[in-house]
Amino acid sequence: MSQLRSLAGALRSSSQWMRGHVGRRVFDPRRNCSSGAAEPSLAACSSSYVVEMYYAWLEDHKNVHESWDAYFRNAQASGSEATGEKRLSALLQGRAMSQTPAMSEKVVEDHLAVHTLIRAYQVRGHHVARLDPLGILTADLDSFVPSDLITSIDKLERVRMCPLLGSYGLEESDLDKSFQLPLTTFIGGNESTLPLREIIHRLETSYCGHTGVEFMFINNMEQCQWIRQKFETPGIMTFSDREKRTLLARLVRSTRFEDFLARKWSSEKRFGLEGCEVLIPALKMIIDKSSEAGVESVIMGMPHRGRLNVLANVVRKDLDQIFCQFDPKLEAADEGSGDVKYHLGMYHERINRETDKNITLSLMANPSHLEAVDPVVQGKTKAEQFYRGDTEGRRVMSILMHGDAAFAGQGVVYETFHLSELPSYTTHGTIHVVVNNQIGFTTDPRMARSSPYPTDVARVVNAPIFHVNADDPEAVMYVCKVAAEWRNTFNKDVVIDLVCYRRFGHNEMDEPMFTQPLMYKQIRKQEHVLKKYADKLISEGVVTLQEFEVCVSLYGNLITVSLCKVKICCFPDFFKPDGEPKSMSCPSTGLNEEVLRHIGEVASSVPLKDFAIHSGLSRILRGRADMVAKRTMDWALAEYVAFGSLLKDGIHVRLSGQDVERGTFSHRHHVLHDQEVDKRFCIPMNHLWLNQALYTVCNSSLSEYGVLGFELGFAMASPNALVCWEAQFGDFQNTAQCIIDQFISAGQAKWVRHNGIVLLLPHGMEGMGPEHSSARPERFLQMSKDDPDRYPVNFEVQQLYDCNWIVVNCSTPANYFHVLRRQILLPFRKPLIIFTPKSLLRLPEARSSFDEMITGTKFLRIIPDGGPASKHPEKVKRVIFCTGKVYYELAKERKRLKLEEDVAIVRLEQISPFPFDLIKAEVEKYSNAELIWCQEEHKNMGYYDYIRPRFLTVHSKNPIWYVGRDPAAAPATGNKFTHLAELKRFLDTAFNLEAFKGRSF
Repeated sequence: MSQLRSLAGALRSSSQWMRGHVGRRVFDPRRNCSSGAAEPSLAACSSSYVVEMYYAWLEDHKNVHESWDAYFRNAQASGSEATGEKRLSALLQGRAMSQTPAMSEKVVEDHLAVHTLIRAYQVRGHHVARLDPLGILTADLDSFVPSDLITSIDKLERVRMCPLLGSYGLEESDLDKSFQLPLTTFIGGNESTLPLREIIHRLETSYCGHTGVEFMFINNMEQCQWIRQKFETPGIMTFSDREKRTLLARLVRSTRFEDFLARKWSSEKRFGLEGCEVLIPALKMIIDKSSEAGVESVIMGMPHRGRLNVLANVVRKDLDQIFCQFDPKLEAADEGSGDVKYHLGMYHERINRETDKNITLSLMANPSHLEAVDPVVQGKTKAEQFYRGDTEGRRVMSILMHGDAAFAGQGVVYETFHLSELPSYTTHGTIHVVVNNQIGFTTDPRMARSSPYPTDVARVVNAPIFHVNADDPEAVMYVCKVAAEWRNTFNKDVVIDLVCYRRFGHNEMDEPMFTQPLMYKQIRKQEHVLKKYADKLISEGVVTLQEFEVCVSLYGNLITVSLCKVKICCFPDFFKPDGEPKSMSCPSTGLNEEVLRHIGEVASSVPLKDFAIHSGLSRILRGRADMVAKRTMDWALAEYVAFGSLLKDGIHVRLSGQDVERGTFSHRHHVLHDQEVDKRFCIPMNHLWLNQALYTVCNSSLSEYGVLGFELGFAMASPNALVCWEAQFGDFQNTAQCIIDQFISAGQAKWVRHNGIVLLLPHGMEGMGPEHSSARPERFLQMSKDDPDRYPVNFEVQQLYDCNWIVVNCSTPANYFHVLRRQILLPFRKPLIIFTPKSLLRLPEARSSFDEMITGTKFLRIIPDGGPASKHPEKVKRVIFCTGKVYYELAKERKRLKLEEDVAIVRLEQISPFPFDLIKAEVEKYSNAELIWCQEEHKNMGYYDYIRPRFLTVHSKNPIWYVGRDPAAAPATGNKFTHLAELKRFLDTAFNLEAFKGRSF
């Protein structure tokens, strides 16, 4: 045992690696031991592992498993000559018991050094991999190049010398010595020992060739071992002759498609794939392997570069439809504005020829806003998985393609990654393919990102990253195969970094030599990947030159035939529209009182037995029960009843957003938490009916952009679902503005896709400061497409069908209930924007009777005055039109001033599309009154600029005057006193009947 102590002492003084490597972790005898037994087994464990354990045990006996603690204690016992001590001593001396202590120490240290060297390649080998097809750049921006991994290699790809072996305490003379391999490597194949020269050669082949693998940051040993096996096993990266011929044929299609477009329409922007033609066979390999594993539907998102090629050769859109988009004489589509050809998507179901299985491929349409489509794809994928009952993502998956600069620069990428493993948002693994041009438009990577690789953002979710030289098609195919297998095995994200180049500029009209002269001088010399690979296969005898030329010719003939079809007939390149509904009517949104009462009673109870709820929640539930008994509802209960009634009809309801389960204002409580049992919760709404649809309510990550995009994608999958996203405060929709502007507002016009997503935006001026007051209604109204100068012919349903979205600000729980139900009962889908209240959630006056919600009732686009003023309209001196919460403040002030007979207050509940017909009726009803528009928002915000021209269209001879806050830059004051002063000022103005006398419009 004294010899063991001397070895340990030598290791303590000479091996700094050991000290850093051991730390304070507890060693498990089952790790690195092939036996897997719980008892110590020296024969089953590597020598370095035993040394490491013994050294750790000497520092603190608790560092090792209790079985090893007992073993080392016995071996150290005074006078003990146990067999175990001899075996341990022999193992530590590296099969040389007769050697001197110094020689034994050298053997152990050399083995440890070799193990450290192996680990260095696994961790940092990607930094010296030959990834750049141009051979002029490194794929990463890391200023530190691991010189300890640089070796000299002869023409036979064998390690000739390693001058820097000294970094590990090894010498060149050690190259031909054999060393025991650790169990954390597969480079030996069936061999347990290898000469150092061969060890380095195999590590170079695995980690420093045309593939660089980042995975050692993953904190799961099983996953790391899986990846090691896929890249270290000798001879594993091989393909059959058939697979090589398939790859060549796919490269032909990818390359020749771009060549044809470049020749035929040389002056057209097409954002071609030249320089990364391998993307097409790469995607097809991923799809083939996924289909083989049982995937039936693949949903894809991508930027503009290469989209036409993906449509043609992956999704298999008819070539004549693609060529049609280049025809300048093509007429516009019947509906909407349309979009440029490299933004459009497609849905196609076909047979996968490699697996003979049906597969559905969807490429999502998206705007130029890079990466904005990422969460949308994830949401649609999640929805398809949900509706298919695919709880593990075995049948539906997503593939996201990215540009290198956008992947590193766009924050929505990070937001999307952080949704990847959240229970209500996970799609059970996405394959990310980064087309790494090594440039962003004209910006050098050194000016575009701070991280070494553009893919480093993926490390936050422990996604393995496979860097690969795009000019080595077989290496690309292999990493794509492994990525598909990883996703199928572990249901986690994975990233493929295709390091390539752009043969032309940002687009075909761009001149890249202005900004990247050296790079593009090299690119002009660069041989096309198709030629290089064809020459390789011809030299290997896999194909003949004649066979290659026939393959090229066949695809050329296909293009020629497709081009002839364009001259005969041309088709618009859009998703098929849903078509005009057969009926432009909407049934009553009211409910039978028994249904109202039943849902209200469930909302007031806890369906599970022995479930301890918070005392404060008990009071809330009792309050709900009291309301049901009195046939009234507040805002939260009305929402509950609306959702519950749709579930009864088989409509899936999904509510997502920050803190939506309880509600930001502690009003909703759709998820009850047991106060005594951790993680036990109850969703009463899923206990309403037998065979009801599922209610999904999920607190989201603290994200607006990513989560709203996700919910938009979810809503795309089925029209028979009510999908709602709630902003914590309405102001927060600002950070999701890209999704609102590009997808929700304009999506139908650009891509002819209807979507029924609902945005719930808490809005109202309550003195809570500029960031918790306004949901910016002026922005939504400005983007509404209804014409202010045209009086519509048809109203209600037809008017809703003609608009791009619906904007409402309900002032009663009943109207909120009706508009939610109307959203599903309409014969079509439109986005619905609801400015929801804050203070009205508990305002006693903001209650609705069952009578306003029973069968025969419906959503009220306006709520006329129902008081004394409406009895004698000819005597009314002023009509105040308003919307939302301000009504209650106006009504309170009118009552205080005793002006109920002189002033009528009309509530505009549906703001867009504007209810011209109902407003006209109110104006004519109060023919002797002056008209006022009163809002609590500032004059340059809110609704005034929207409603004013429309009132002129209704009645041009009767002007409408503005009452509210003065124009301002901030949406609200941050001072409570100032807020109250502003409120008093505009209320005084609203009821000052003398203020407008003698004024002309």
